[in-house]
Parts: sequence; C-alpha cells; structure tokens
Amino acid sequence: MRILGVDPGLGVCGYAVLDCDGGEELVEAGTVASNDKLPIEQRLNQIAADFEAILEKFSPEVVVIEQLYSHYAHPNTAILMGHARGVILQKCAAADIEVRSYSATKIKKSLTGNGRASKEQVQKTIQVVMGLTEIPQPPDVADAIAAALCCSNTTAVNS
Repeated sequence: MRILGVDPGLGVCGYAVLDCDGGEELVEAGTVASNDKLPIEQRLNQIAADFEAILEKFSPEVVVIEQLYSHYAHPNTAILMGHARGVILQKCAAADIEVRSYSATKIKKSLTGNGRASKEQVQKTIQVVMGLTEIPQPPDVADAIAAALCCSNTTAVNS
C-alpha cells in the first residue's frame, strides 16, 4: 500500500510518501510552501496545484492528514490550517483517493507511545524507526512521516 502523509499548513505543508508492503519504505518526503506575500486565494491555489502534482506523481492509495485542532489562544492558526487542509481534501476527492484523518495525539501515541510527545521526540523516533542517517527536517516533514506511519500501523492492526 502506498500512503501519502500530510501535515497541512498555509505557509508550509509537509508531505511524506511511504510504501508499506511487508515493511515501511520512505519513498520521498518534503514540503510545499506558499508565498506569504500573495493573497490567501492565490496561496491556496498554489497549495492545490502542488498537491495535485504530488497525487499524480505518487498515486497513493490512501492520504492521511492530521485532524484540525484549535487551541483557544490561537484560533486564527486553526482557521488558516483549515483552509489549506480543505484544498488538499478537495484534490484527494477529485482524484478519488481515500482519506483518513487522525488527531495529533493519536499520531504521536502510535509512534512514541506518548500522545503529548514533543516535536523533537517525534523526529528522533522517526529517525530510529525509519533508519534515517539524520533527523527529518523541518518538523513539518517529520509530522507528515508520523501521520503516514500512524496510518500504516493502524492499517496493520486492523488487517
């Protein structure tokens, strides 16, 4: 199974492609960014175009994306993330690709055993689990890999 993990954001979106056939192989991971000097509609259009290209290039069977979470002190962050998440979800729907959503705490717990793990703990765990020579950077990439691994682990448990 090919899984595309996504850490949505308006400024930077992390993505990671995993092949999960008897193990987990990282095919590619990276970020797409929007120009913060452009109006929001143009930024969203760029994110949509970038994710459409990623979906076409990698043909994932499943896209896993972090659920929207809003901290009461930072509601605007959730709103902006929601815009980016929405265009990504629309591109998945247009490509007829299954989408799964997990909370950040579920993703962290599936990987580290602690739903409140720090970004550094998540990055280090991914480095060890995936046998990477370096810690995945930036954290958006690590979060996307973590989401894909959570989906792989959840799918394996339910198989």
